[in-house]
Amino acid sequence: MDLTTLTDIPPWQWPADTGTLLLDTLRDDAAHEPELLLAAELAGDITAINDGLADALLVLLRRGDRSEPLRVRAAISLGPVLELADTDGFDNLGDVPITEQTFGRIRESLRGLYRDVDVPAAVRRGILEASVRAPQDWHPGAVGVAWSGDDAAWRLTAVFCMQNVRGFDAQILEALDSPDPDIHYQAVVAAGNWELTAAWSHMVALVASQDTEKSLLLAAIDAVASMRPSKAADILSDILDTGDEDIVVAVHEALAMVEP
Repeated sequence: MDLTTLTDIPPWQWPADTGTLLLDTLRDDAAHEPELLLAAELAGDITAINDGLADALLVLLRRGDRSEPLRVRAAISLGPVLELADTDGFDNLGDVPITEQTFGRIRESLRGLYRDVDVPAAVRRGILEASVRAPQDWHPGAVGVAWSGDDAAWRLTAVFCMQNVRGFDAQILEALDSPDPDIHYQAVVAAGNWELTAAWSHMVALVASQDTEKSLLLAAIDAVASMRPSKAADILSDILDTGDEDIVVAVHEALAMVEP
């Protein structure tokens, strides 16, 4: 089966030999860049990843002769399984598709690569964004440094990481005023994740404004519901008549999460 065929099939319907196909592609030095990028992306799906694929992604990530986009993609693809393992743990066999040993190896590998100054900055940003999905004690320092600099790309990475790393309420509130739309979006998501009630008026304004860009509005809808569930219905019901199906679905899903 061609890898592009998998993109047209829901992951839970992928053939049984999908893992083997992905692993063979990731290990193929003759594979072209687009094929490797797609294989690395698909390998990160929870339905596909296993110890072998995780190790193959780590190998690609370590290879200095591979392109930065491919190495970044390999790092990011490790994020979902890290988060699942960190959330569910390993008490029940089969809940997580990798072993506890592989989980530990991924975390230590990412930490080491992040601290390697010879690794390109773009790759280090991808590593940080993936690794914070299973937070460790070194993350607050790394995120703080990323935010305190003047580099816009690092500051964007920092705000993204603040969605998972505690202790950055003040920085999230500061990022809500950023003129950078990407930083603003990530700050809205982070504020919603941590239920920062200090950002309540900002979220209400985003929901009420007809000029709010759609993806930002969807993030604000979730944030409103998580911050003040008792007031969410009053705020969100006003936008149910927008005629946009995505917005209507997002409102109903947000309200369903806060109902008793």
